Amino acid sequence: MTTRYLTAAVAIAASVTMMPTAADAQSGDAPTPMRTAEGHPDISGTFTFRTLTPLERPTSLADKDALSPEEAAQYEATERTRLNRDLFDPESGAPSAGYQSRSEGGVLSYNEFWYERGIELTSDKRTSLVVDPPTGRIPYTDDYRAYNASNRLNLRNGFADHYTDRSLADRCLMGSNSGPPMRPGSYNNNVLVMQVPGYVTLVNEHIHNTRIIPITDEAHSDLRQWVGDSRGRYEGNALIVETRNFARATTFSGSSKDTILVERFIRVDPDTVMYEFTIEDANNYIRPWTAAIPLRRTDATLFEYACHEGNYGLTGIMAGARKLNTQPVEGSR
Repeated sequence: MTTRYLTAAVAIAASVTMMPTAADAQSGDAPTPMRTAEGHPDISGTFTFRTLTPLERPTSLADKDALSPEEAAQYEATERTRLNRDLFDPESGAPSAGYQSRSEGGVLSYNEFWYERGIELTSDKRTSLVVDPPTGRIPYTDDYRAYNASNRLNLRNGFADHYTDRSLADRCLMGSNSGPPMRPGSYNNNVLVMQVPGYVTLVNEHIHNTRIIPITDEAHSDLRQWVGDSRGRYEGNALIVETRNFARATTFSGSSKDTILVERFIRVDPDTVMYEFTIEDANNYIRPWTAAIPLRRTDATLFEYACHEGNYGLTGIMAGARKLNTQPVEGSR
């Protein structure tokens, strides 16, 4: 979870080695340069991508790709209340005065203090980050939808024969929102982008993910990695990054080792880089699909996210799974 809003623990956090920032490039009132010394689009800086805009369009908004200012204000207010973990009953999970039902979702061991999600929609008031297909929905195959529903039920009922049954995020190998590809999550929605001749490096705050992307026309390596093998190139005002040869499915629902990811970083103005990604994977998607997320400049500092493989949390998850496996499943005979 993020340490951004700690008060009493500031002194402790200050003793931890912090990740580097782009403070030199972003301090003062000087505008961020739009081009590097080599003439490439300058996408460097520290950015946040938190937003209330959901990845997929809610079914209740199926006929709207964007909201009016009045509709957006109402949606944002409703979502801020619905997601507020201080309005969940931490004991029974049952609705009561001032509380929401636990069935609304969320991790009740965290209160609202620890969350750093967005508080508003993107500036264009889109109803989804998915921009293609026009429905704003991820085009999963029917087989994957059935598998995913079954897998979710198994996990909810305690299925976990081995630690490898858990997600890469549970195992602290890859962040659910740091990707690749990146998309907003509940906290740690920050990324540091650094450029030097021949390379671009992305340092994500969540699960301390660091991607070093060579700018080259060389062929992809055959070595499979958790974050895949990336190759970058500049085209006009954009950095284009193609990634393939993943070790296995990423943290993204529907991905597999055969996923081909194309990311585009487009400098829009001194405070904004538009981040677009297209995912292609015939195993679980009917067709390629695309999402667009604004990266907004921030003066915040990236803090260490001390999550590591073999963490105590995973031990607790497995212990809980073993406990649930010995109990009757709700609805079973």
